[in-house]
Amino acid sequence: MAKDSQTVEALTRWALCESPSHDAAAVNAMQDLIVEGLPQTGLMLERIPGRDGLGDIVLLHTGPATAQQRLFVIGHVDTVHPIGTATGPLPVRHDGDRLYGPGLYDMKGGVYAAICAIADVARRGEARRPITMLLSPDEEIGSPTTRDLIETIARTSAYALVVEPARAGGAVVTARKGVGWFNLDIQGRPSHAGTHHADGRSAIREAAHQILRLEGMTDYAAGTTVSVGQISGGTSANVVPAHCRLVADIRVTTPQEGYRLTTAIEGLCAVDPDALLNISGGLNRPPYARSAGTAALYQRAQQIAMRLGQTLSEVPMVGGGSDGNFTAALGLPTLDGLGIEGGGAHTLEEYCLVSSVAPRRALLAAMIEAL
Repeated sequence: MAKDSQTVEALTRWALCESPSHDAAAVNAMQDLIVEGLPQTGLMLERIPGRDGLGDIVLLHTGPATAQQRLFVIGHVDTVHPIGTATGPLPVRHDGDRLYGPGLYDMKGGVYAAICAIADVARRGEARRPITMLLSPDEEIGSPTTRDLIETIARTSAYALVVEPARAGGAVVTARKGVGWFNLDIQGRPSHAGTHHADGRSAIREAAHQILRLEGMTDYAAGTTVSVGQISGGTSANVVPAHCRLVADIRVTTPQEGYRLTTAIEGLCAVDPDALLNISGGLNRPPYARSAGTAALYQRAQQIAMRLGQTLSEVPMVGGGSDGNFTAALGLPTLDGLGIEGGGAHTLEEYCLVSSVAPRRALLAAMIEAL
């Protein structure tokens, strides 16, 4: 119970330290909070200043200083929740085994468990190879400032462990869909909607055609989805709209399907010959396949879990992307979903299960020592 109370206290502080991706100061405050707790852990700190208006990257190191390939642990501290969520209508609160708060399940709880596990290994001096943990400031928005560093570290690593949230029952993830975002900017011709309607060319009307085309590319049998999630346009109700913009989210299971879908979207033409389409974007996370190396890593994790009296299962394909997509696409054995249990990710009812933190911490520590 003492450990649980310490966990609740720590994670409550972390949830109250809100860190939406686009707020660099808030993300850096979260990194500061983590760094403040490191002096007694035996972990070495490296902090890389943020760029492009985003927060800092924090790297934690331990293990022997050798040329041996490292063990790479990946987490992120940014969330999708705006400032004020933690003290809003549904504030941070503890109810039985559930601790509610923005970003606790995705994925501050997993980061907390992983740091504790790495510190446990460091204190015991049981690390067999160098260990690096990366704390990303921008995973929720596609990792624009961290992708290059993740891929650089992955190239000198033997394994990647990603502490994204566990799936139902604590299951880990061994494959993820690739993710892409496309922007369609549509230019029409403005006119008075009452007196000169025929002179106008509605960009919103053209957008309606393109939305149906885009969403018609969804193929559930192939695991491909296309969703137009944002649309904006027009200036006034009595003006034929000259501009409209929409954003489409795509998910694919293979690089080949990603190429096919990208080609199809980039090849879209306007239905109205007087309208202009400007298409930008593309895949920002490659598909993460269940490779032989990842399958072997999962089997090893199962064996370690069994020795700890735990049961470990897998989800072989998840629609959401993570930084594990980058490491897996480079051929690095990658095990994802090693964070804690909970639910309500990206909602006001997000929560973590306090009882899942200690078992996950133990599993991560045992895996780090074994690997």
